[in-house]
Amino acid sequence: MNFAFSEEQEELRKSVRSFLENKSSEEAVREQMETEKGYDTAVWEQMANQLGLQSLAIPEEFDGQGFSLIELGVVLEEMGRALLCAPFFSTVVLAANTLLQSGDDAAKKAHLPGIAAGTTIATIATTEPSGRWDEAGITVEAKGSGSGFTISGTKSFVIDGHIADLIIVAARTGKGVSLFTVEGGAAGLTRTALSTMDQTRKQAKLEFSDTPATLIGKEGDGWNVLSKVMDLAAVALAAEQVGGAQRVLEMAVQYAKDRIQFGRPIGSFQAIKHKCADMLLEVESAKSAAYYGMWCAAEDNEELPSVASLAKAYCSEAYFHAAAENIQIHGGIGFTWEHPAHLYFKRAKSSELIFGDPTYHRELLAQRIGI
Repeated sequence: MNFAFSEEQEELRKSVRSFLENKSSEEAVREQMETEKGYDTAVWEQMANQLGLQSLAIPEEFDGQGFSLIELGVVLEEMGRALLCAPFFSTVVLAANTLLQSGDDAAKKAHLPGIAAGTTIATIATTEPSGRWDEAGITVEAKGSGSGFTISGTKSFVIDGHIADLIIVAARTGKGVSLFTVEGGAAGLTRTALSTMDQTRKQAKLEFSDTPATLIGKEGDGWNVLSKVMDLAAVALAAEQVGGAQRVLEMAVQYAKDRIQFGRPIGSFQAIKHKCADMLLEVESAKSAAYYGMWCAAEDNEELPSVASLAKAYCSEAYFHAAAENIQIHGGIGFTWEHPAHLYFKRAKSSELIFGDPTYHRELLAQRIGI
């Protein structure tokens, strides 16, 4: 078992980092944060057409490149580092994986090529106003049979839900939780952009009123699919968190070298040294957890559920702590809106909560390993 990245994976990292340094600078991030859509369509098209990022982990039979979650994790790590504003996570990690896990060949053929080409923006709508991430939290109802279903109810905290062309909705039928596709412009669907703390990742509230929907996969099998998708999403988010944590560590260390106080760099003071050393230990440990999770996801082995929860819990806390310490080390300037430290702090906090906070995942981990 070798956890070192291959030469090709490192080349992928290099090219993605170079692209994002040009296209997702601090100025670009702040610009997109203020827009309603929350992303630059030209950059999205370049990601699809020049780098092929949207098609990276989609099988070749659906116009993808057939790479694994390891390569996707490398890309997500760089996106987290650059705070990329784009519907990549919702489309490629959430929606595409839900389609792939659904076992519905017709749905895969219908939607995956559009995702791979970057022409379809997609997301999943699972969470409701209760904010629960478990099966019991899904109460929205779907009525009908065969190819004719309608959905009524409210979904909240839907990532990129206000701009998605395709929404995969988890709803209850008489047979249990099932998954449905709903077109972004469907009748009876009202989409409202939510005001979020982390403006780099837009969320929406979706209200369904007898909205036409198409069943994907088997009726009543939705939670089995979603449970696996949530594990893959937790690992993918851990990779993204590691990228952000590494970036704030670098920012803090550089500032500790550059800032002179009492005639010497503040990095020479013991309190700052300890902060930086603790951050380094946590970030490196988070990388180990995320990379192991990526390997488990790529191998699709039986350890994935427990490792996904472990990685999500640890990487969430490591990123949030690193982002907070970065602000402390920067002192007064770190607390201002002009400084990028708060952008990472807000992303760290929102990432900590989405798909369940560390407490939720530690409880899940305990259940999964039987303690």
